[in-house]
Amino acid sequence: MTSTLRPATTTGAVKRPDRWLALSVLVLAVLLVAVDATVLGLATPYISEDLEPSGTQLLWIGDVYSFVIAGLLVSMGSLGDRIGRKRILLMGATAFGLISVLNAYATTPETMIAARALLGVAGATLMPATLALIRNLFHDPRERSLAVGIWGATASAGTAVGPIVGGFLLEHFWWGSVFLINLPVMVVLVVVGIRTLPESRTANPGPWDLPSVLLSLVGMIGIVYAVKEAATHGFTGISLGTGLLGAAALYGFVRRQLTLPAPLLDMRLFRNRGFSGAVLADLLTILGLSGLVFFLSQYLQLVQGRRPFEAGLAELPAAVGAVVAGLLAGRAARRLSVRAVVFGGLAAIGLALAALTTIGRSTGYPVLGAALLLVGVGAGFSFTVTADVILGSVPKDQAGAASAVSETAYELGAALGIAVLGSIVTGVYRGFAGPAGTPEAAHESLGGAVEAAGHMSPAAAEEMLSSAREAFVDGLAVATGAGAAVLLATAVAAWFLLRGQHLEDAG
Repeated sequence: MTSTLRPATTTGAVKRPDRWLALSVLVLAVLLVAVDATVLGLATPYISEDLEPSGTQLLWIGDVYSFVIAGLLVSMGSLGDRIGRKRILLMGATAFGLISVLNAYATTPETMIAARALLGVAGATLMPATLALIRNLFHDPRERSLAVGIWGATASAGTAVGPIVGGFLLEHFWWGSVFLINLPVMVVLVVVGIRTLPESRTANPGPWDLPSVLLSLVGMIGIVYAVKEAATHGFTGISLGTGLLGAAALYGFVRRQLTLPAPLLDMRLFRNRGFSGAVLADLLTILGLSGLVFFLSQYLQLVQGRRPFEAGLAELPAAVGAVVAGLLAGRAARRLSVRAVVFGGLAAIGLALAALTTIGRSTGYPVLGAALLLVGVGAGFSFTVTADVILGSVPKDQAGAASAVSETAYELGAALGIAVLGSIVTGVYRGFAGPAGTPEAAHESLGGAVEAAGHMSPAAAEEMLSSAREAFVDGLAVATGAGAAVLLATAVAAWFLLRGQHLEDAG
């Protein structure tokens, strides 16, 4: 398509000799964000013990990062298109490193919440800028497919490396160490990035529209907060009111973009069936996977009794599968077709989730490991190809905004998935029949049951934990079944939505 042949505004079509070294810098940024997203879950019990936050404060410590990053991705992607993607990446990386220190040495729950929110602001600058710079670094479509594959494989590897590194650090150091590992990565990223990354920006971007930024922020935070609130406490006045406010703000955002001469996000991008289909596929895939991703660590540690480091290692097959498939995805899509590879990848994830509906408390690791490997392979193929489709569907000068839409789909899918599938697990779990005297807190979460068991007699504690673990596994099986249905339906939808889509060829 002609738009993808448009020359970059500040980079020529000549292949840069240091483009692969520059890619390694972008990969570091992706690795950092992926690791940071997973280590907090492991550190939460230690943070809770040290800072003694209330239940509400603990939820905000866990959620505020994703709230802010979801609300600012589109705005930061558009800002990078305007002021320069290299500039915003290096500024965001520096801020991410410095704010990580603030997270590590937080002494009160309020400080920790503020630090996590600021980390979300910095994080929102990184992911859209990395994909947009790949779009401008690699002009050869085959090289770009490989670069996107490496980018996606690193993100997948980071989600597996996070629990392993985090588990090791938590077993040997204090909880703040999981944040301080960001510093050396940031130093390398900034020093090498200054020398190797090309600057690129939109030629005539127009002003950065602040009302659009505020509408986007209020809209996304309102929707994500409402979904999570409804999953935790049911449909209350707060969740409904916040959801309506978020929906109204997003409606206002869309209306405003359609009237601005230089919008923050060009809504015409969604007229491209390939772009819209790829974004929708990503959103629904993350939604369907969230139940497994969110509760798997609890299953491995609290049901099967694995240590944090061991639980992290147990999740490694998913990352290995995603890395290998991500590197092969571009070639497979050209040899077969885009829709065949995405359909196959999503169907593979759906079938793996369907197989996991049979797991029990004593399910052997070969079954679990094989299912995780299949999930990783399917995700590596589908996510890499959809990312390539999204980048190839837009002009280079809109790469940041398009990448931000893709990342926002991930965040929204994760929020919806954790809320919907999480409520399924919680709903099934809460109904377990414990012995007389079982505390109410034990019915709130499996972690609460483990904590409550320490204050009960050994016999009652064993009976209660056995019943609680059985109910948790039952809830996880129902949630993975629902996730399987979502993934298989998404595979069918992708087959039709991505009809006729092709990855660009060299030449």
